[in-house]
Amino acid sequence: MMSALAHDRRVELFGVDVAALTLAETVDYCESLIGAGGTHHHVSLNAAKVVKISTDERLRLVTAAADIVSADGMSIVWGGRVLGRRLPERVAGIDLMEALLARAAHVGHRVYFLGGEESVVAAAACEEARRYPGLRVAGFRNGFWAPDEEEEVVAAVAAARADILFVALPTPRKEEFAERHRAALNVRLVVGVGGSFDVVAGRVPRAPEWMRKSGLEWLHRLLQEPGRMAGRYFVGNTMFLFMLTRELLRGREWSRTPRP
Repeated sequence: MMSALAHDRRVELFGVDVAALTLAETVDYCESLIGAGGTHHHVSLNAAKVVKISTDERLRLVTAAADIVSADGMSIVWGGRVLGRRLPERVAGIDLMEALLARAAHVGHRVYFLGGEESVVAAAACEEARRYPGLRVAGFRNGFWAPDEEEEVVAAVAAARADILFVALPTPRKEEFAERHRAALNVRLVVGVGGSFDVVAGRVPRAPEWMRKSGLEWLHRLLQEPGRMAGRYFVGNTMFLFMLTRELLRGREWSRTPRP
């Protein structure tokens, strides 16, 4: 079994150990987890999740139990810099998914897509198979099921014998689903990908590259869906800034404390 990510490749932010890896390094590490045996869990961290973790103990524990946590959001990268805990770059969930799919097509990994509307996940699976010739799609399923159907969903995923399971469910549902059924899913790696299927299926356009590189993808999403995203960004980001300021002040107070 592979050892945990080395401490010098992680930084602690808001009580969470975040991988200080580039996208390419994250893909390599995920590949090593796939080869290590067992089922591993990748979690993405953004400002909204940091705020939610502060009041949701179950989500905090699930995130802490993940094998690797990546900074999915420029707010996390910027926050790390403010606190003196540098992260090399943002590792967006959709970028990680695409990079893992490219690697899977190259090495022969089987992949499964779970979540979203039936038409969306079906279109996303077909589009990814077109983008990456040779990609072995083990199956796909929508993200709508009753609580008493969940064991059936898990059994279907397990029967598909995929190496990588991409889960597009809301937070904290996707994180809790992955951790709750980790032993039964029969996959090597579970990756939460948020709304990536909608983008791949062409339902939601992604921000232009210049906005992504400038850390303004959040603004593009806000302009797309102002009613749904306003609360998340204005209220959530205000809370995140409050938490960041509190962490910064705590760090300064600690640094001024006389050593025994």
